[in-house]
Amino acid sequence: MNFSPESRGILRLPLADYGRSTLGASLRYIPCSGKCRLLVVAGIHGEEPETTFLLSRVLRAFEKPFESVAFVLCANPDGVTLGTRGNANGVDLNRNFPTSNWNKEPVGSRSILEAPRDTLLSAGVAPGSEPETAALVSLIQQLAPATILSMHAPMACVDAPECTAMVDSLCEAFGVPWHADIGYPTPGSLGTWCKEQKSPECITLELPRMSLEALFDRYAHSFAEWLENV
Repeated sequence: MNFSPESRGILRLPLADYGRSTLGASLRYIPCSGKCRLLVVAGIHGEEPETTFLLSRVLRAFEKPFESVAFVLCANPDGVTLGTRGNANGVDLNRNFPTSNWNKEPVGSRSILEAPRDTLLSAGVAPGSEPETAALVSLIQQLAPATILSMHAPMACVDAPECTAMVDSLCEAFGVPWHADIGYPTPGSLGTWCKEQKSPECITLELPRMSLEALFDRYAHSFAEWLENV
């Protein structure tokens, strides 16, 4: 890894298309050079752009693809561009996966962490109705990773059913606790979909609430080292 001034300005890893967003933006991922063991997904919520920012900053330190780790820098490019949590259709993509418990009830979210659920989004007209969701499911099935790391913010924890060695090392890299459950139902989520599929395992990393600069300063090196050694 190389965090030199020359390496920080551009992402040099190859990108491949895996679909199109609602508004026609390219959905892109960074392939690995061998069999995929881990897929890292950022930016599924457009109001959590810090996930894309931190992952991009870290990956700019690398010149060659990882052997067994692939990356989706931004699973919801329309939402990030528009500054909305959901996609351009107002759908929370993390409640749109084709799970047995998907439901059409509006999805509540908080404008800030301490607020009540004061914003309502759609779960979609049907499970997997959104192009971003369908494309990500197809990519996961194509890559067949053993594990998915889904990046979110700002709850400062690692959410996973079991505290495996990978989970423990991720908690150490980010200095956050492990939780076996996020504490509320997540019908139609990526994690629920993975659980129903039996594979891959889904680990959710909730970044701490801090500025983009602070995230990079505090976690870039430890995250890069974690990715190199995972």
